[in-house]
Amino acid sequence: MEFMLRNKKTILSFILPALIIYTIIVIVPIFSSVYYSFFRWNILDTIKFTGINNYISLFTKDDVFVISAKNTFLLMFWTIVIQTPLAIALAIAISGSIKGKRYFKTVYFLPNILSSVAIGLLWSFIYNPDFGIVNRLLTSVGLENLTRLWLADEKTVMGSVVVVVCWQFVGYHMIIYLAAIENIPSELKEAALIDGVNQGKMIRYITLPLIKPIIRIDTILMATGSLRFFDLIYVMTYGGPNHASEVIASYMYYKAFRTYQYGYGSAISVVLLLLCLIVTVILKKMFSSEEIQY
Repeated sequence: MEFMLRNKKTILSFILPALIIYTIIVIVPIFSSVYYSFFRWNILDTIKFTGINNYISLFTKDDVFVISAKNTFLLMFWTIVIQTPLAIALAIAISGSIKGKRYFKTVYFLPNILSSVAIGLLWSFIYNPDFGIVNRLLTSVGLENLTRLWLADEKTVMGSVVVVVCWQFVGYHMIIYLAAIENIPSELKEAALIDGVNQGKMIRYITLPLIKPIIRIDTILMATGSLRFFDLIYVMTYGGPNHASEVIASYMYYKAFRTYQYGYGSAISVVLLLLCLIVTVILKKMFSSEEIQY
């Protein structure tokens, strides 16, 4: 076995199939998008080189792109602000040896394994102004004035989508924090209890500092995931009404596959890729990466 691991040809034979597949489905499309972003092309006509005109139009003439960029960052901000404390709180609540722990883990994680299409349809019914449960609950408690066309109102549509996104993924992030919390040596907690530390101080001075590296990684996952978010919004609103819930990914799809502006859509995808890289670098700088010593 050691001889095999020292043989570079053997190692290459193992990783080469995966490397080829990764190159075909990830690397090649990225470079293709960069290439086509410098052209105007709608399949039917001849492809025409336009230089950086697609990028100039994107940032100077396209009001919908500005709206989609604003919505994308709003979605990223609110998912991080809502999901991080909620996921940590849930992880702390069900950590240790509480009764029904496996049940709670399953219940909270369940939305994450469901199809986004199914979740989008489910919440479209919940938000339905005629028979949806949201408006019915508000009406039943005498708050008829708060009933809305939740997904058809430009003022409420993004907030409604953020609620669904947080509901779907908070269990996933809870599992990550739960694993980090349960990896903290029990001797530390036992020593703190002997010294008379209460639960609040235990969380503040032991749990949160020791899971800080996981918070950093999970925040980056949330941010990049929010920037690329597409399927749920497309199912629930199609980016509407009047592009009010459009995000960069859905706008890229709209331009490339509904209006057949493939060059322009490729330019949007390149901007989205750069945004993901920039946000990842900024978040890595914001969180220190010191090694935890137990």
